[in-house]
Amino acid sequence: MDTEHIVIAGGGLAGATAAKTLRAEGFEGRITVLCAENETPYLRPPLSKEFLLGKAAEDAVPVVPPGWYQENDVELLLKVAATAIDRGAHAVQLDSGSELHYDRLLIATGAQPRRIPVPGSEFEGVMTFRTFNDSRRLKEKLSGGGKKVVMIGSGWIGMELAAAATEYGNSVTLMGLEDVPLSIAIGPELGAYFRGLHEKRGVQFRLPASAAEVRGDDGKAQAVVTNTGEVLPADLVVMAVGVAPDTALAEAAGLDIKNGILVDSSLRSSDPDIFAAGDVANALHPFTGEHHRSEHWHNALNGGKVAAKSMLGQDAVMDVVPYFYTDQYDASMEYSGYATLAAGTEPLVRGSLEEGSFIAFWLRDSTVVAGMSVNQQRVQKPIKALISGRVTVDSERLVDTSVPLDDFLPKD
Repeated sequence: MDTEHIVIAGGGLAGATAAKTLRAEGFEGRITVLCAENETPYLRPPLSKEFLLGKAAEDAVPVVPPGWYQENDVELLLKVAATAIDRGAHAVQLDSGSELHYDRLLIATGAQPRRIPVPGSEFEGVMTFRTFNDSRRLKEKLSGGGKKVVMIGSGWIGMELAAAATEYGNSVTLMGLEDVPLSIAIGPELGAYFRGLHEKRGVQFRLPASAAEVRGDDGKAQAVVTNTGEVLPADLVVMAVGVAPDTALAEAAGLDIKNGILVDSSLRSSDPDIFAAGDVANALHPFTGEHHRSEHWHNALNGGKVAAKSMLGQDAVMDVVPYFYTDQYDASMEYSGYATLAAGTEPLVRGSLEEGSFIAFWLRDSTVVAGMSVNQQRVQKPIKALISGRVTVDSERLVDTSVPLDDFLPKD
């Protein structure tokens, strides 16, 4: 393997983690990482949280220090993207016009933000949110305060950005297609809890509602018109309506595609020498026996590790319990589990929503399939253990705060 070449198409967390893992596992061959952006691979969570709020500097965002790549003989190509894959020749064509031969290829192209195709969406002051530059731009626009912000999208990113805008002293109106924000992800009761956090800070909600038009003058946005005809004044319009996996490269190469690149539990695609990780991968999970595509950093981090080990011929599988977190105002939330298994079940609440300190559990057949903690310390480890261990629990005891969570775990 010392003379082999591994090409990583995508310069995000999954790609950078794969390169780091390859070297940590002793791979001495050539590694090339293709980054479409002119940025060293970086972490996305701070973009809508600590960095956006000015609580973290730019040097806190890179996956590894910029000098790591040269120190570890990893070729990092910025502003270079793969445009085609010749599977027969084991070659990747680049937008620079050159070509790279690979022995194994990792596709970690991530996802692209969706944009609502409404009249006026091209006006200055209308933006999506995905990249480091997006976060820089939004921070600059929000930090002075005093702006009217219309946030389109009632999911996690939309709610985080609304919180940041409010904390900077801006007036925020948030609209989305749900009756209750976040209800698709966590249900109406818990979604209402997060809505209450925002309403206490002055955020106004228009739910359900969609944008019909962005009005402006001299090329600048001035208002959003909803599907009901309401006119919402706006100095800034942010579209946070989700992302779509960037599968164009894989699809053109004839790989199996279904809500992302279909890969097995070792992250190998329908081509044995091509792997996929991160937002773009729809991986078979051993726990559920189903394919899951996750857009959270935890998936990208672990996917990069698994893909690297698999490319080296090691027995590695993507079997970690999915995890993500959000910070909104004084609420710190962590979630572990399988949203597909939790769907359609009513959460059990341990603690107090009114006091803002609780755990919500989702159960199937008396086993925990997901757990969300809000302002609770050091509880995610036992929650993950309950899920991965398929531990049968008594629901009444589970919500009893006098019973420690560790009591539900098998004793050695």
